[in-house]
Order: sequence, then C-alpha cells, then structure tokens
Amino acid sequence: MRTHTLALLTCLAGLSAVANGLPAQIAPYPIRQSDPFAHHYQWVVPSRSVLAPVGATPVRIAAATANVRIHDRAATTTIEFEVHNPAGTQQEAVLLLPVPDGAAVSQFAFEGAAAEPTAQVLPRDEARKLYDQITARLKDPALLEFAGYSCLRSSVFPVPAGGRQKIRLTYDHVLDIDADRVDYVLPRSEMLSLDAPWAITVELDARAPIGLCYSPSHELETTKRGPDKLLVRVSEQARRNPGAFRLCYTTVSTTGAPTAALYAYPDPTVGGGYFLLMASAPKVARNEALRREVTLVLDRSGSMAGRKLEQAKAAALQILEGLGDGEGIQVIDYGNDVGRAFDQPIAKDATSMQRARDFVAAIRPHGGTNLHDALLESLRAPAMPGALPLVLFLTDGLPTVGPTSERDLFALIEKGNPHKRRVFCFGVGNDVNVPLLDRIADATRAVTTYVLPEEDVEVKVARTFARLDHPVLASPALTAVDAQHQRDARIAEVLPRALPDLFAGDQLVVLGQYRGEEDLRFRLEGQTPDGHKQFEFRLPVSTATTRHGFVPRLWASRQIGFLVDELRQRGGDLGAPFGQPRVDPFADPRLRELRDEILRLSTRFGVLGEYTSFLATEGSRLDDWKALTTACQDNLAGRAVATRSGAAAVNQGQNLWYQKQQVAANPRNFYLDADNNMVELSRIQQVCDRAFFKRGDLWVDGNSVLRQQLTPDQTIVFGTPAFFAFAHQLEQQGRSGVLALDGQILLDLDGKNILVTSQVTPPVQTPSQQKQNDKENR
Repeated sequence: MRTHTLALLTCLAGLSAVANGLPAQIAPYPIRQSDPFAHHYQWVVPSRSVLAPVGATPVRIAAATANVRIHDRAATTTIEFEVHNPAGTQQEAVLLLPVPDGAAVSQFAFEGAAAEPTAQVLPRDEARKLYDQITARLKDPALLEFAGYSCLRSSVFPVPAGGRQKIRLTYDHVLDIDADRVDYVLPRSEMLSLDAPWAITVELDARAPIGLCYSPSHELETTKRGPDKLLVRVSEQARRNPGAFRLCYTTVSTTGAPTAALYAYPDPTVGGGYFLLMASAPKVARNEALRREVTLVLDRSGSMAGRKLEQAKAAALQILEGLGDGEGIQVIDYGNDVGRAFDQPIAKDATSMQRARDFVAAIRPHGGTNLHDALLESLRAPAMPGALPLVLFLTDGLPTVGPTSERDLFALIEKGNPHKRRVFCFGVGNDVNVPLLDRIADATRAVTTYVLPEEDVEVKVARTFARLDHPVLASPALTAVDAQHQRDARIAEVLPRALPDLFAGDQLVVLGQYRGEEDLRFRLEGQTPDGHKQFEFRLPVSTATTRHGFVPRLWASRQIGFLVDELRQRGGDLGAPFGQPRVDPFADPRLRELRDEILRLSTRFGVLGEYTSFLATEGSRLDDWKALTTACQDNLAGRAVATRSGAAAVNQGQNLWYQKQQVAANPRNFYLDADNNMVELSRIQQVCDRAFFKRGDLWVDGNSVLRQQLTPDQTIVFGTPAFFAFAHQLEQQGRSGVLALDGQILLDLDGKNILVTSQVTPPVQTPSQQKQNDKENR
C-alpha cells in the first residue's frame, strides 16, 4: 500500500494545535489544478454513494470501517473502505469525504502503482462550489446533502478491472463543546440507499471520570476500561443504519454527582422546541449501593411442566445465589392456589438461603393460573426498610383461576401496591395476556420481557436481572424549575412519564417539549444510599438547531408507543369477559383522539410501525385523509385492541417496549410483524428534520400530507439557477439534504409546496391530480 504521511511542518503545527485543544489550520495538500471533468473520473463518496459519468459502470463501495480515537477534545478518525470495480477495464476515481470544520489530513493511502497519493481539505465554501459543479455536470444532487461541511478531496486513484481497491485515510480535528457536552460527528448520508455496513469503533480517553457516553444515532456496545476510558462499538444490527454517526460524552466531578447534557431542536409550532435530556446515575461505591429486596414469583400451572419450569427454577436459584447477605429474599409459587417460602421477605443468610433452595426444589407443576392471588401475595407483604423492592413475576398463560378480568387486575396493581414494588413481568411463550403484563410492569416502574417458545427462560430472566445490579437512585423524579427553584411550567409532554430506578452505570434519556428561549433548569431527585438527594442542572437551548432533527423524531416515536399503549389498555375488557366480542372501541371519542394523534405524528415525523405502515405503501392515497384514518383505525382495532394474546400480541408488546424506551434512531423503521419477523420500510425516508413518502417517482413531504395540499405552488427545475439558489436557501436552514432524494420532490416550505423536478414538460402529477385524471378518463 502506497502511503503519504503528512510529516510536513504545516501538518505538525496543525496536529500540535489539535493536541492543545486549539483550532488547527488546514494545510492545503497539493493537487494538480486541472478541470475535474476533463477525465472520466468517478467520485467516490464512502458516506453516500459513487457518482459516475454517463455511460460508465459505477464502482461499488463494499464495506467501510471507522476507527476513532478521542483524547479529551482531540479526535483522530481513520476510515478504511474497499471499492469494487465490476467493469472489464480499469477505472479511475477521486475520493470525496465530508469532514468537520478544522479537520487536517494526516494520512491518505491506497494500493497499487500510481502517482504519489495526495489529499486536501476544502473549506465549506470551496466544498460547496465543487458540489454545485459536480451536481450540474453529472445531473446528480447527491452531494448537496453535505452542504455545510468541509470536504476532503483526494488525488486520482486506480480501481483495477474486476478487482478491488483498498483505501485508508486519517484526519484530525478538535471536537465541539456545548456546555458540558463534548460532541463527535462522523458525517454520513441519511439515504436508505447507503446499504454498505459500517463498523465504527471509538476509543475514548477523557481528562476526568466519564459521566455520560451516548449516541442518538446508533445503538452502542460499551466496554469500560477505567473511570476515564471507554471502548465503544456500533452494534451489529446498527451497522447498516444510514445517517451521521453522533457520539457525545461528559465528565463528572470528584463528588460523584450526576452529570447532564441536552440537545435542543427549535420548533415555533410548540412555542420553543423539543429537548433530549441525558443524565448519568450518581457515582456510588458498589459496596454502598441500596439494598434490594427480591421476590421471585413462579408459575407452576400444568402448562409449565417440563423444560419451562425447570429453567424457571434454575433462574430463581441463580438470582438468589447472586444476592448479597442482608438483601431481602422471597419465593412464591402459584397454580390454583399460592405458596410462599417465608411469611414475608427476609434478609438473606445461610439459613434463609437453604430454606429458599428447598422450597424451589419442591415446586411441582399442577393446576390452573391464579395470577390475581399470586400478584396480591407478592405486593401486600411488608417491605424491608431501606431496600428497593423488586418482584420478578413469571407466567406462561392467561388467568384461569380467581378474578380473571383485566379490570380487576388493573385495579389490584393500582390500589393494592402499598410498598411501591417494581414488578418485572416475564411472559413465557405466546399464550399470555400481553397488554395485562405490560400494564403491570409499566405502572410499577418496571418492564416486561417476553420469552419466545424457542428461547431459554433462565437466560432471559438472568439477563434482565443483571441490569438490576447496585441501585443508586430509587424513585427518581425530574422537575423543571425556575431561577428561584420553583416548579417551571415551560416543559410539557415529557417522556417517560415515570422515570425508572437508576442502577450503577445507567443513563437516563428524557424527551419533551419546551417553551421560550431561556436556559432550562432541571431538578433530579430520589433516594440514594445516603438518603434523599437533589441535583440541579442548568442547560442551554440557545444552541437549538435543525441539525438535531433526531430529537423530535425520537420524542414522536416514544409518544406513539405511549399512545398506542394507552389505546390498547383503555380498549381492553370494554365491559366484556376476556375473549368475548367487544364493542367498537372507537365509539369512545377519547380513543378516536388517540387514533388521530398516532396518525398525525406518524405522518409528520415518518415514524411508522405495524399500525401505520400503509403510509409507505404505494397503493394508499396520501391525499385522502379519511381513507388514511380508516386504515389506521382498522389496524389499531384489529391488532392493538382485539389481539391480546398469542404470537401476534407478543410482537406488539416487544415493539411498544422498544418505542417507549427508544434512545437511538430507527431510520429504516424496523419493527416485528405478527409472525415476529423483522420488517423494514423502504418507501419512507427520514432526511434532515423531514419525512418523505414515495409515490411512483415522487417524494411527498409529510407536512404537505398533513395539510392535505399536494398540488405544487411553485415548480423548480433541477440544475437551473433557481435550483441552486433554492439549494443555498435550504442550506441556511440545515435542510439541503432533502434535495439528495432520488426522484422528484414535493417539499413543504413555510406552508407552500415547492416541486423540485428534472422535467419541464409534462409536469409531475401529484396524487390529487392523478385522481382527477383517472376520473376524467373514466
């Protein structure tokens, strides 16, 4: 591999500046100044696509890796990728890579014999001129997505016929800060066509113990290497996710108090905007964490016989053995009746542990499922003082003995839990009442875990319980306060509604709306090992930007999950025994309101799932809101309300728990279908802070769909001076990426529909125009 490392004084000066936390000067790297279109180069954009001249066979980006090293605010990013040439002749290419402002190239290398490899970083204005030039010549707007970034441009490199070319480059830059939040961004395309997997790894070395490390864009796998060191990897399932890779971190003080950070997105329609608040759990020595009181409730009905019950008993013993001496233990089993190891939870010691083992060993399967009495027994017993009371409740069937109505069981959890026990439910198999288990867990600051028929009960229970290790903040509450520390009414629609308990290493992610432009102040309080504590944070919203379009989209996803859950809970028994015909849930105007808001949020933010996937179906008419509402209602009635057990209910439970707890983007709109198969939607595109739905060759802005105005007010032809002026206007708003959509675009801009098209005549037909033409043709 030929390598050209920048050992020049200019580069060393730049790298020295980076190391000292100062802006580095970009050292222009010598590239032959010739007409970039004099030769048939292909423009390789590893974060987007390949732009090839007309008639040329495009080379293909096979895969990419990014290795990032962050020391305090200095970041070094090394990207390696492979380019495949399917053509029978050698082709030449030039690399274009969007990079943060102030980036300095330290290495560029490729394989094979060629002129000495060179690269330079073009400042954003020069980069924009090059983007415009390539867009005009190649009739492809793909690069406009990166307007606003600087650009690394390489010299020409060869890609052998039928072969592959490996390329490696490294650049350095200083990370931006916002209050206490340090931000890293790896610019990449939001287009779903970016299908090559990216393996991204970050080695983080902070100047102080790390408080938060969070990505709103990708699911992470994190390994702690010390108080101030982390190894972070993008998870396997997130490697295909498009969009910029974003990572932020904060450090904590020596007191161990929580640290917090905030992203803000401006939206005048809510009087301010949307916020995403992150807060770390307090730092507490592991031997000083709150004690736990753990009650294990095992279903021993006849249907549990065999492997399921044996695995459940093994899980119970594993959990009991893992608790520390002095922590509370209790074991309850139930079939037609209810049994218990102790009269009430007691402290673990050698004697109580042996009694618990003997009780578990003696459990045998028989009888029905008296879920009501088992739940009652687990909730009513006195709690151990100063301990966090946890219940692990396993069941594999519907309630068949004792009170079985959902309403009776809902009433029990709401009125019969005097000690505020957290009930973590485990639905074993598919024959469980999914909305009931979810309601029990959600009402008690817990979650439900579903164990599918082919899965191991012991593994799933142990995995959940492992997250409940070393509680450090119990019954947390988050309140907005003013400068006088009084409750502030400037925030609304905050999710989650009740915060979960925080365990060692946990991170809290809260989303909501805010009003005004003044800094937000929050008070986080709860029970710690040292008693009740309060922590206050002052976080700015002055840096709110449309580049944080992930904030309202994450909020909308959680809100949709919450609204669907509300609808299926309210539509439960509806006065009829479980399994019997129910009245129409949407006869209730309150449920119609929930339906309408679910459809509105899905349309505006492009957050779709099994109830609204029809929005991404070619046959559905975006200009017929009544028909869209009917489709949404039919799906909600037939799935969320009527389907309460079986595999087609379990998948809904899993989808809704994911949405209600979502912390990272889901750009492909993945969800589990009724057969528990993973589905992704391709005719919906989230780009910048907008959502577009594809119909034929036309991408329609969700805001235009909401207004039910799909007729263009203005038409702009691609490649004209008006087009480039419009592109610059969108760049100022942080929305130029919408022009990179492949096809014609109907964009809502300040309540006006702008049609961007490559055609002068005939004009594009919107769905409403097509409908009129069809009527005339008939």
